[in-house]
Amino acid sequence: MSAVSDRETDVVLIGAGIMSATLGAFLKELEPSLSIQMLEVLGDCALESSDAWNNAGTGHAANCEMNYTPERPDGSVDISKALQVNVEFDLSRQFWSYLVGRGAIADPRSFIHPVPHMSFVHGVDNVAFLRKRFKTMAAHHCYEGMEYSEDPTKIAEWAPLVMDGRTGGDPVAATRIITGTDVDYGSLTHLLVRHLVGQPGCAVHYKSCVTDLAREQDGRWRIEVRDTDSGETRSVRAKFVFIGAGGGALPLLEKSGIPEGRGYGGFPVSGIWLRCDDPEINRRHHAKVYGKAAVGSPPMSVPHLDTRVIGGQRSLLFGPYAGFSSKFLKHGSLLDLFESIRPANVKPLLSVARDNFDLTEYLVGQVLQSESHRLAALDEYFPKADPKDWRLQVAGQRVQIIKPDVTRGGLLEFGTELVGADDHSLVALLGASPGASTAAFIAISVLEKCFAGELTASAWLPKLKQIIPSYGVSLIDDADFCRQIRAATAEVLKVDNIPPPAAQAAAAPPARA
Repeated sequence: MSAVSDRETDVVLIGAGIMSATLGAFLKELEPSLSIQMLEVLGDCALESSDAWNNAGTGHAANCEMNYTPERPDGSVDISKALQVNVEFDLSRQFWSYLVGRGAIADPRSFIHPVPHMSFVHGVDNVAFLRKRFKTMAAHHCYEGMEYSEDPTKIAEWAPLVMDGRTGGDPVAATRIITGTDVDYGSLTHLLVRHLVGQPGCAVHYKSCVTDLAREQDGRWRIEVRDTDSGETRSVRAKFVFIGAGGGALPLLEKSGIPEGRGYGGFPVSGIWLRCDDPEINRRHHAKVYGKAAVGSPPMSVPHLDTRVIGGQRSLLFGPYAGFSSKFLKHGSLLDLFESIRPANVKPLLSVARDNFDLTEYLVGQVLQSESHRLAALDEYFPKADPKDWRLQVAGQRVQIIKPDVTRGGLLEFGTELVGADDHSLVALLGASPGASTAAFIAISVLEKCFAGELTASAWLPKLKQIIPSYGVSLIDDADFCRQIRAATAEVLKVDNIPPPAAQAAAAPPARA
């Protein structure tokens, strides 16, 4: 791409990951006349958290992640968060289906594949929890078709490696839903960026480090950019700035100086996977099998034995094993955490350190883990695992949000949050999980937050409803429309779908007299 020039543009997207690519694609579809510049410090798109090997977000629809379904004090299971994430993933499916139908993505199998999602537990208490969880979830149309079993033979049919060699009388239980998917967000990001920059007025500039942002008197933003190869400094003026730089978003938000970002901090968490590329082992496992997170561990550290399809090759990942690094990005600096400290966020940082000692203790334990400890954790989900078949794969960095709180000083958040200027000219995306899987939901949230004036019946709204047919409708409440949307997107994306109960009954053979 051409060098960054000192010029006017409508939109600057900082970071060339799945978030910027998704928002850029939305904006260009809604307003083709927009000029858009994407700035990325590295030499290509999707090299940080969006890269498939760095990314734990592989089509999460809150089917199997038990951290989204906590147990209430009365013993019942709360599935409200799971439902929210579940239908947010439907927005991504609709967006991708629109792009496939438009010809912007030639083949959905280049980034998405059908892979069943499973939850697996053992032990009396955990089995009792999963049984309650299943009954609650299966009663809702969003989880139609979910299966449950405590039969080791049935579970072995679903996930042979999980049950192979499992001995003793320890009770086991599992749920499975075949509508799950595996998504290669690195591949998808490349497809979206290629589509975006192939249109008039759009460009991506790599090796472009944003060194400063300043709001000018006319309300526009001047973004100072340094070429990491030549050291040359240039600037770009933009009406709107989106900071979607993953772990690097917090320092850029601080540079912007907007008062709305005052007091925010970040807590970096690193990760490691165990990876197996043996074709024979991969042939015997076709599922994402999630367990329960250890007490005090962050949600992103929920253990799972995970089928991945990356670059057309099937692999198994197990983990992730959490750790601590002061870097905010995998390609970042060890000084990132310390350089993010400001007088305004010292109190929130210290408050979180005080209130989350169990998390600190957990991360220290993870850092000190030996290879034998990692393999022992794998053994819980794959009893016959052979160490020689597995190798370490370093995952990406996640920077969890630390936000100011009047009562407690600061709160550690494990979701994502948009922090924007009061005039809606700049917004930064902070946080991690569920992240990539809900990129379309996050992009729509940016539109609602920053482009409300354009989201009208006489402007962008009709086109947005063409892209997202369910926009303005609750798929949690409208069972029939939810089924229609899922059937339509499953057909376009070539993934599995479960017919509604009436269709299943009509297709069933007649009972014998």
